[in-house]
Amino acid sequence: MLILIQSEEDQQLKGELEMLVERLKESNTDLYRPALETLRTLIRTSTSSMTSVPKPLKFLRPHYPDMQELYEKWDPSEDKSLFADILSVLAMTYSDTEPRGTLRYRLLSASLRPADSPLADPGTWGHEYVRHLAAELGDEYIAREEGDPSADKDSPKLPGTIDDLRSLAKQCAAFLLSHNAEPDAVDLMEAVEIVSDIAELVDDNTYARVCQYMIRCVALLAPPDDVLFLRTAHAVYVQHHKFPEALSLAIRLGDPDLVREDFNAPGNPLMKRQLAFLLARAQIPLEWLHPSSEGEGEGEDADFQEELPEDLLECLSNSRLSGAFREFGKELGVADAKNLEDVYKSHLENTRPGSTANVDSARGNLAGTFVNAFVNAGFGNDKLMVEAEEGNSWIYKNKDHGMMSAAASLGLSLLWDTDIGLSHVDKYTYSAEEHIKAGALLATGILNTGVRTEADAALALLGEYVENKSVPLKTSAITGLGLAYAGSHREDLLPFLLPHVADDTVSMEIASLAALALGFIFVGSENGEVTGTILQTLMEKFDRADKSLDEKWARFMALGLGLLYLGLQDASDATIETLKAIDHPISKTAQIMVEACSFAGTGNVLKIQTMLHHCDEHIDTSKKEESKDENKEETKEEPKDDTFQAFAVLAIALIAMGEDIGAEMSLRQFNHLMHYGEPIIRKTVPLAIGLVSASNPQLPILDTLSKYSHDNDLAVALNAIFAMGLVGAGTNNARLAQMLRQLAGYYQKEPDCLFMVRIAQGLVHMGKGTIGLNPFFSDRSIMSRPAIAGLLATLTAFTDAKSFILDKYHWMLYFLSTAMYPRFLITLDEDLNNLPVTVRVGQAIDVVGQAGKPRTISGFQTHQTPVRLGTTERAELATEEYIPFAHVLEGFVILQKNPGWEKEDKMEL
Repeated sequence: MLILIQSEEDQQLKGELEMLVERLKESNTDLYRPALETLRTLIRTSTSSMTSVPKPLKFLRPHYPDMQELYEKWDPSEDKSLFADILSVLAMTYSDTEPRGTLRYRLLSASLRPADSPLADPGTWGHEYVRHLAAELGDEYIAREEGDPSADKDSPKLPGTIDDLRSLAKQCAAFLLSHNAEPDAVDLMEAVEIVSDIAELVDDNTYARVCQYMIRCVALLAPPDDVLFLRTAHAVYVQHHKFPEALSLAIRLGDPDLVREDFNAPGNPLMKRQLAFLLARAQIPLEWLHPSSEGEGEGEDADFQEELPEDLLECLSNSRLSGAFREFGKELGVADAKNLEDVYKSHLENTRPGSTANVDSARGNLAGTFVNAFVNAGFGNDKLMVEAEEGNSWIYKNKDHGMMSAAASLGLSLLWDTDIGLSHVDKYTYSAEEHIKAGALLATGILNTGVRTEADAALALLGEYVENKSVPLKTSAITGLGLAYAGSHREDLLPFLLPHVADDTVSMEIASLAALALGFIFVGSENGEVTGTILQTLMEKFDRADKSLDEKWARFMALGLGLLYLGLQDASDATIETLKAIDHPISKTAQIMVEACSFAGTGNVLKIQTMLHHCDEHIDTSKKEESKDENKEETKEEPKDDTFQAFAVLAIALIAMGEDIGAEMSLRQFNHLMHYGEPIIRKTVPLAIGLVSASNPQLPILDTLSKYSHDNDLAVALNAIFAMGLVGAGTNNARLAQMLRQLAGYYQKEPDCLFMVRIAQGLVHMGKGTIGLNPFFSDRSIMSRPAIAGLLATLTAFTDAKSFILDKYHWMLYFLSTAMYPRFLITLDEDLNNLPVTVRVGQAIDVVGQAGKPRTISGFQTHQTPVRLGTTERAELATEEYIPFAHVLEGFVILQKNPGWEKEDKMEL
């Protein structure tokens, strides 16, 4: 038997507390006030350990029911208010039997006070009391707003209004913020639906942690709370003059007004240049920066560009990118062109001697074209095309459409170099061979991707070919315009492309590619004119029972429609409802695409569940032999009907990709789909895995794709091989390179798979390991919409690889150019010249909500800039000699000398 022996001090305290309670029971009211004051002082000054209940609360707990009865008998007065305040604290010990007692007495206490003498701050009772109160506030607010079915009808209703609850929540939040509990403060404000008011409570010490926590919560919130959190964090950053952070949130929100305000807010010209670099990286339309961005014409926009200072326009138009990238290549020692054998390393392949004779040389040359283009992308010095003594020689080693891809590969080699690039491509535009000319037009579009020029050469060169009678020239010009102006939202391009979508005399190929090009240009713009035209075209074709809707090309028209709503969430509801009116398989595909694009990168769990439901339908695509003719006709259409499932699988990846936990969960779902899914679903799963982790080769993913690349179904194997290239794009991953060499040996007698192995090898060594495809940047917080458009268009072609990529539309691989961007960190001085400084580069760690100032990177190495950054890596300056203008060290970062640094040096001397 355990006997607890109280110390003399404890017995004395217990006796004193019991005496005070007895005093409250006496009839002499003059004794109440001193007794209550003493009780309050004893509870507040209790100094028992942090891990146990304070002794006054422990000793008063048995008296709590008596004190409650006593409280009810008292007349309203200031003494009764103080009594309620004390009972509120004691109620913490009874919270298991009396829910929301702490809050009840706190509100009663406040109601008994005159307006001119408010109740003391809840923080005076300590941290645990505030946390208790915060939890009960949230519960009470939900019970009042939604009704609490579990509430006992006989239990007393809590006093106070919703405004009283919110006022108390603000008091608690202010205390939590001042005691390093920022996440608790945000959660409390969110619980009572006044999270936007937190901007009034934060100060210079707390705003950064509050904003970091709110931004990290966004992926886990349902609309419209996710947007509210972003807008609130944006308001806090603006309030504290943190312009790069604010601008990055404005870009995420896709709000032209906020982008314009943030860009124009800073007076410092260096800060303005840094913001211009950020806008250029996100490929934000220049029209958004226009003082009156609504309804301006082409002429006004040109005037506006002239108003901008030249240095700003240079930063905004990305015109420094090509030169900086080549300098970066020299620093890393990768400027020299690589030939195909450097990539293939055929001598390491496990091939049987004498067994390669049956490989199609034209197919091999075509693969070489793409590998050469991807590997030497952006350096402008590849040996097959740019520096070949007779540039035509390699082109003529290809057949028909192969010539087109070969000529177009020039655009990739000369990527972003609009000056010299156009002069190299120009000679091929005069070729008598139609396919070479078409390739040159495509090359013009590719090399202008992501770069804005005053000359507007792409439009001048391609515009005239849009109406050409030749199909290859027409499709190349249309696609070239889409790539060159991806994300620009330029209204003056509509007359060139929109008529082709609506024209019922052109083929579905041209109409769909025009719709796709418009999707690229107006990505995420919700452009009503383009949306209306695409929807009207689909409806008219359906009304006329036009067979072109059954064609493989229709999926690109649906994708063009989806891209218009990229990242706009609920804005697409009306369009989805309109699509439901079209009773044709393409309608379901289009609905899925539009919904997936709308919620791209949000991690929205409900939308992912919806997409999974589309995947569980069993669609019988076999042709049944029926005696009735009617049934035969029905079964003819059925094979078309399962296309939507391929896009439902891609949709899961597209929605989940913005958020780490969601992306990891999606990989589990893909594993299940691979086991139990229909053939079309199994074929698409590798593509979805590639999309979730583009340029981010994690070992479990590589092993999974390696397994799928040996699948019995060659369509699955083919897509898995391409996905391996996508996952390793621009990483030079040695393990992946080894896997692909083994696959080259394994598939030496399968020309299609071998072709894809070569493409994947080219992707892995893209830009000699310096160019990535991951659409997220700025510490993986901002999604590049043109990059997503390029990835989706390429993957859409792979949903039917046999009809597109392996047929004569292999040039669709160049859609990836909108997603290509160097993974570098280049530090610049105040005159925008290279400024080498030491930086630490390591794996990024999530430190949101952690106490103190933990390190944000692990396993770092110290380098001198410029440096290459992996997808999951983060950089920080090694010394405090310079102050960066950017909040994330990535891309171009302008540095300013720290005025305090020299003083420290002098002190040391």
